[in-house]
Amino acid sequence: MTTFASAQSDAGTATFDLGSARALSCRECGHQIPLAAEFACAECFGPLEVAYDYPTITRSEIEAGPKSIWRYRALLPVPSDVTRIANTDPGYTRLVKADRLGAALGLRHLWVKDDTGNPTHSFKDRVVAVALAAARVLGFSVLACPSTGNLANAVAAAAARAGWRSVVLIPSSLEQAKILTTAVYDGDLLAVEGNYDDVNRLATELAADHEDWAFVNVNVRPYYAEGSKTLGYEVAEQLGWRLPEQIVIPVASGAQLTKVDKGFREFGELGLVEPTPYRVFGAQANGCSPVSAAFKAGVDVVTPVRPDTIVRSLAIGAPADGPYVLDAVRRTGGAVEDVTDEEVVAGIRLLARTEGIFAETAGGVTVATAKKLVENGKLDPDADTVLLITGDGLKTLDAVQDRIGPKATVPPSAKAVREALGL
Repeated sequence: MTTFASAQSDAGTATFDLGSARALSCRECGHQIPLAAEFACAECFGPLEVAYDYPTITRSEIEAGPKSIWRYRALLPVPSDVTRIANTDPGYTRLVKADRLGAALGLRHLWVKDDTGNPTHSFKDRVVAVALAAARVLGFSVLACPSTGNLANAVAAAAARAGWRSVVLIPSSLEQAKILTTAVYDGDLLAVEGNYDDVNRLATELAADHEDWAFVNVNVRPYYAEGSKTLGYEVAEQLGWRLPEQIVIPVASGAQLTKVDKGFREFGELGLVEPTPYRVFGAQANGCSPVSAAFKAGVDVVTPVRPDTIVRSLAIGAPADGPYVLDAVRRTGGAVEDVTDEEVVAGIRLLARTEGIFAETAGGVTVATAKKLVENGKLDPDADTVLLITGDGLKTLDAVQDRIGPKATVPPSAKAVREALGL
């Protein structure tokens, strides 16, 4: 058996059947407890994550699995029969060889991991599917979350598919498209006066009062976060069972970046890929860049900020995994950078123009950050590079609606068309 977690266990035998998941382990002090709906260590109040006793698994076994995240179910905290449970079956999205974007950015070997193809058009379907599977085993009956938008969509859809009630809390200033694409599933959607950090504090309070509510990113967060590993798994598999040399990942709470890094390390430790060196880069919007600020200052403490940016999906002023993002980028030789809102919009348009992929504002952050990292010499132009595009542009139309449109309005005549096109 291969054990990824190295901490000594005080957990004993797990009570719940969550596949190869063995215990919950504190990321700070290493103390372990049995699998449960807990997210903070009782010893030091550090965050908990899932520790495993992995079975031996081969590439061919994974390749024979379903074309969804469940091809990796042996590496996730889910029951072995998870594919029989009604869920949205996210994952196995395309990895695009982005030569035209690469030429524009100055990256000779560029790929885009396009997660807009998930059921609700963002990577959040991955984490919610894992959270729902774990929540079933742990005895919950309501799926809930605080959200900046994409998670709201994913929770409402997953709950509808599973026949569960959903309770979703969002900032009242959220983009209208994300409000509508959550409300359509007919769950309990509440707009809260305040920003995401206000909403998250409210969710933490409610989670303590409602024992049957699984707040995916609060009381079942250790399981939920593991879903992001599948992005790393898929990138490695789709590259031909090898790791990229560098990868750029948008940072909100920071959990996605840390779990992609964890996924790469797990694949190496399990012998599924050669554990070659790679560098991880974080991308933030200038109006909400506490992790970038900490990285540039060379400090370990991420000081909370009040978000002021069009990139609402990344507008988390007090990112829970911020310190662990710093650990990952520093350990791998990467960096965290931030870009302005204008650069974000330019990044959205550049990706659309070169690769035919319309990303939401978080994708614009990733592309614009990659451009900046190339310009300041931090990204190697000759290295195999992957950009994570985690949400669909149809969710954030307001970011571009005043900047793009028809070149002209013409009468229905060929002459008018030719004149408008300068022919």
